[in-house]
Amino acid sequence: MNSSGYRDVDVALTTRELARLIKNAGIDFNNLEEENFDSIMGASTGAAVIFGTTGGVMEAALRTVYEVVTGETLDNVEFTAVRGFEGIKEATVDLAGTPVKVAVAHGLSNANKIMEKIKNGEADYTFIEIMSCTGGCIGGGGQPVGANKPIKSTRANTLYNIDKEMVIRKSHENPEVLKLYEEFLGEPNGHLSHELLHTHYHQRVK
Repeated sequence: MNSSGYRDVDVALTTRELARLIKNAGIDFNNLEEENFDSIMGASTGAAVIFGTTGGVMEAALRTVYEVVTGETLDNVEFTAVRGFEGIKEATVDLAGTPVKVAVAHGLSNANKIMEKIKNGEADYTFIEIMSCTGGCIGGGGQPVGANKPIKSTRANTLYNIDKEMVIRKSHENPEVLKLYEEFLGEPNGHLSHELLHTHYHQRVK
């Protein structure tokens, strides 16, 4: 992760490691004064919150895609058809009269099933979300142990509730993202944003 000449990530901590650090430092969250996160990217949205559960990336993207494609304001931002813990979820989303087929898979075995359907000409999805961890990041490595289905469901519902309470719930309305494009990246899908923000995949020989 240093194609730019600089390492993108210096240190990574799991959720459990962070919890241990907080506990060992004797930090009591109940007695901390409220304050804003540091800028830049301290500003967040409900769309960012739900990235942590399966279907959340899809739903966040649809909130933006709807407004970009239709030019209309999306009043109900909740795309519940892509939520849930089924191994593969398929849905058709109506973008102001234009049906868009989407799919969500969690777990790499289900990702393989979707890829096989596409290779065999049995699927024509416009957008696919792949979550390696079952349930999404809430069930990923480094999370608190014992994450059975009821616990994962509780974690997912917590993220959706936080999303509902956020002032901004659409990614493209994040003021810091807008400022980043205005002052540095230029336009979405422009040359610089494409070069810096897009990932290219190459076939690897076993």
